Amino acid sequence: MLFESIEQTEPDYTHELAAQARGARIVAGVDEAGRGPLAGPVVVSAVVLDPNNIPAGLNDSKKLTEEQREALFELIVVSGAIVSVVVAPPTIIASRNIRGATLWAMSQAVRGLSVAADRALIDGRDIPPGLPCEGIALIGGDGRSVSIAAASIVAKVTRDRMCRIMDCDAPHFGFSAHKGYGTPQHLRALTDHGPCRHHRADFAPVVEARLRLTVGATIIDLAS
Repeated sequence: MLFESIEQTEPDYTHELAAQARGARIVAGVDEAGRGPLAGPVVVSAVVLDPNNIPAGLNDSKKLTEEQREALFELIVVSGAIVSVVVAPPTIIASRNIRGATLWAMSQAVRGLSVAADRALIDGRDIPPGLPCEGIALIGGDGRSVSIAAASIVAKVTRDRMCRIMDCDAPHFGFSAHKGYGTPQHLRALTDHGPCRHHRADFAPVVEARLRLTVGATIIDLAS
């Protein structure tokens, strides 16, 4: 396992070239979207860029507007990049916990690439267990490696689109607006309606909302 941390202003192809200099042929960037929300899946993408056709403007998805992410998503898809996406729904998050679900999805995303990567650049501190190749953990990797930046964009756009579908299924929660994060609007809806099937059952605000409804139902039942 290799671990690297260094300040960098914007992503480039330096880390991919360094991996290739150490013998790698196929280098993938791996990132996730959605570890923090109270609802919805965590989504992971692995991307192998075509070094001769890297879309301009790749960066940490959090530094881009929604319009920029959507445009770059399309450019990544048509650029010749090899892309894999894995979704870990709330059921997997509940069974593995959020960290375990994220690492599981990262490993599966690299395995899902149509070419066998022999080096994976992972955003963050952790190397996923079961990774089919050597992994390099890059803290702040989505702002350092264009491959990780591309993966962060694919994962974020995919998850945001899924949140819009969730919004159609449970419109009173407003998933399109807050993407499952614990905003005041979301917390009020949790209090008023209780959790839905898209919520992460073991996240504290969801547990508390369920308990409030259970206690309230018990009080009503005792009073009847």
